Parts: sequence; structure tokens; C-alpha cells
Amino acid sequence: MAFGTPRPRYGPFRPVFTPHGVAAFARDVESSRQVWSRDEGYPGDPNYREFYRDMGYDGEYEYVRPYLHGDGVRRNIGVKYHRITGSVELGAKDVYRPSVARERADSHAGNFMFNRQQQAKWLREVLGAPPVIVSPYDAELFGHWWFEGPQFLDLMMRKTACDQTDIVLSTPGRFLDQNPRHQQLQPCASSWGDKGYYEVWLNASNDWIYRHLHASEVRMQELARRFPYPNGLQERALKQAARELLLAQASDWAFIMTTGTMVAYAEKRTRDHLHRFNGLYLQLVENRLEEPWIGELEWKDNIFGEVDYRVYA
Repeated sequence: MAFGTPRPRYGPFRPVFTPHGVAAFARDVESSRQVWSRDEGYPGDPNYREFYRDMGYDGEYEYVRPYLHGDGVRRNIGVKYHRITGSVELGAKDVYRPSVARERADSHAGNFMFNRQQQAKWLREVLGAPPVIVSPYDAELFGHWWFEGPQFLDLMMRKTACDQTDIVLSTPGRFLDQNPRHQQLQPCASSWGDKGYYEVWLNASNDWIYRHLHASEVRMQELARRFPYPNGLQERALKQAARELLLAQASDWAFIMTTGTMVAYAEKRTRDHLHRFNGLYLQLVENRLEEPWIGELEWKDNIFGEVDYRVYA
């Protein structure tokens, strides 16, 4: 939004409408960093629960055996007795104390509220209008990576509702209902990835995938137009082809190739879905459908059960 055309009058602190009528809200960097940042954010507090220590591996075998399912193989069981402690080896982590962690969540909730109060007060003076501070986060942060995250949210919302009158909690939809008129601009192309553009998904580590994805996209359009009235097995194959294409296009594969974690897995998933798609394409255009293989793919890749392949026509 910052580099939109024209430039936003209120920066990221009021929504805008795009030329197509879509309302756009910009993320507030300051409040995002306070919660999400590994180094500056609340979840890194040494008193919070350590994610990477789990009794499924730490505990005496007979102690954890009842929680290892039927096979008895050690695995994460969600029971964690250690806290982050600090920049120490996993084996040096101290014992987790839930009461202390809750006190820290309470303190951090109050700190977050106070910072938003001061931020809103300053912004109102600068902008000459009430600011909208948008603080979005991945849902998996709360309770998963940051065990005390739900406590933080609960306490922060209660404090904000009951302990002050400077700011109010709202949603984008509610705000637009109450404030329907906003500046119109064309946002600049951007992404949530590193540096704000597309380098994460298009670089020397993963650029090889796109020629294959684009060729498959053209083939999917061809199939949708070629088979407007398929028989039962043809329709199953067409739906499965759409599923395989969507799975091949998943941005996680390119992302993993860039970050360097489990690259072989990401490359294999990309190739597997492309091979399955192209196999289905050839069987359809050559009229030699193999029902057992189609059934196997429907079992393996059964996401998007109601997919409509005709959208590609």
C-alpha cells in the first residue's frame, strides 16, 4: 500500500479501496514485530514453554509408554516440562513453571495494550483522523509455537475492553460498516515474503518449476474445453487432474526450496503431482483411462473433494 498509486494519504493506518472495489487494510509493522519477531517478540521470553523439548523423547520409557500409541515408538506427545530459558542448548533448559508463564502473559498483554494506546494517540495527532492499527498473525502461533499465546490473547482483550477507553477492538468488516468512505488507490504488487516481493518463490533454487506448471495450466484448460460432457470415469479423471495441478502449484514447495529445509521432499512433491497430472492428461486425450490408477490417485490426493474442473474452461 505504501507504494500504491496514488500514495495513501494516511499511510498504512486507514483502509483504502482498490479500483475494483475491494477494501485493503495494511499490516502494522510495529505491533506485528512485538508479537511475531523471534528476537524482539513476546514468545521468546525465557519463562515461556519450550516447544522443542517433549517428554515423548525426554521421559523414562516406561513413564511415557502409555502415551506412545500401540507401536510404542517414541514421538512428540505434547507434554513438555521445560521453558525457553535463554540461548542455551536444549539439554540445558530449565523446568517450566506455568504460574510464572501466566504472569508473563499478563504482563505482555498489558504492555501490548499500552503500546497500542500510545501509538494510537500519536497517530491521531499526526493524521488528523482516528488510526486503524491492523495486527494480523498466523493462527498457528497461538497455542502451537507459543503455548501461552491464547492466554495472552484472552488477557489482552479483557484488559482492552475493561481497563481503558483510548482504543477499541474491531474487525475490518465492522469498521467498514461504520466508515464506508475511503481513498481509492491501486496497491503495488507485493507479498508477505522476505523483502516484500516474490524473490522467495522465484529464484535460482526453484525457478525450474514454473515452465512445467505453466505448461500444465495450459493443458488443464485444454482438458476442460475438450470434455464439456464427460462420462463418469472421464469426470473422475478430470477432477483428479485439477487436484494434482492445484497440489503442484502449492507455494510451500517453492518456499521450502528457498529456505533449504527438506528440499528433496519439496522437489519430490512437485514432480509427483506434475507426473500424475500429465499421466491423467495423456490417458484422457488418448482415451485409455486406467480406473485402478485413477482410484489410487483419488485415495492418495483426496483434497478438494468438490473441485469443479470446468472453471478452467
